[in-house]
Amino acid sequence: MADVLVLAEHHESEIRKVTFELITAARGLGSPVVLWLGPGLGDTASAALASFGATKILLADSADVIDHPVAPGAEIVASLIESLKPVAVLVASSADGKEIAARAAIKSGCGIITDAVEIAADATATQSVFGGSTIVHSKVTHGTPIITVRPNSIAASESAASVVIEEVSMDISESAKRVSVTTRSVVEKGARPELAEADIVVSGGRGVGGAEGFTVIEALADSLSAAVGASRAATDAGWYPHQFQVGQTGKTVSPSLYIANGISGAIQHRAGMQTSKVVIVVNKDPEAPIFELADYGVVGDLFTVVPQLTEEITSRK
Repeated sequence: MADVLVLAEHHESEIRKVTFELITAARGLGSPVVLWLGPGLGDTASAALASFGATKILLADSADVIDHPVAPGAEIVASLIESLKPVAVLVASSADGKEIAARAAIKSGCGIITDAVEIAADATATQSVFGGSTIVHSKVTHGTPIITVRPNSIAASESAASVVIEEVSMDISESAKRVSVTTRSVVEKGARPELAEADIVVSGGRGVGGAEGFTVIEALADSLSAAVGASRAATDAGWYPHQFQVGQTGKTVSPSLYIANGISGAIQHRAGMQTSKVVIVVNKDPEAPIFELADYGVVGDLFTVVPQLTEEITSRK
């Protein structure tokens, strides 16, 4: 079976959920070979990758990879395309992932497709464009297909495999070392789960009325141990940080439960959450487009409905 190269997304030993989605997609094309850049690969991480079908892990944790961002990784990917000759390269559509994919495509002379939401067995990629209003099917016609996949677009499924770990060593060019990491600081993580990986997301939009309005959104999220999201209108207005924006130009989420409060449902926002398993909408406008996606809807003022919902959930704990 032909190899499919998968670039792992991780923070040290913490594997991002999108990595398992990439491995799942890779199984439909061939045998998943995972490239792990940097530190953190231990027995637990390698076992997790194997449980989703990784047959080989290529470890590249040299000082060059650790001390210089993106560029060394792109050179390693390009080198592996030449030596491994995979049928495809799958990368997450993250900031680093897209840059590594683009640089590797230039270095290897291969075609690239970005933001795929599905990959067929013949490496035809499905893309959702113009806010989800148009579906495009694309296929690379030159070289090895390099495809970046939008997080939460492919359901990860386990398929245990025996995994082999090999170390990758190569000389990184001086040009790839022009940018260096000079300092590192630990990001303090709050009690809430990561937005893109959360099982429950509670979002607020223009209807919250201002930054102070997000206190009721946060209270509901905390009662459900959920992540907090926001519409583009809310983040553009400065009511909530941009890293919590859900939508085509923000983060794509696919939780088991998505609660949209005071969000009208512009196509840009819907593109980022429409694959949620269950959608609950609270909006005082019964004609709001977001109700088209709702499994359950409440027509009412969120400042009346949401606190009551939070109180009821808290009382049942």
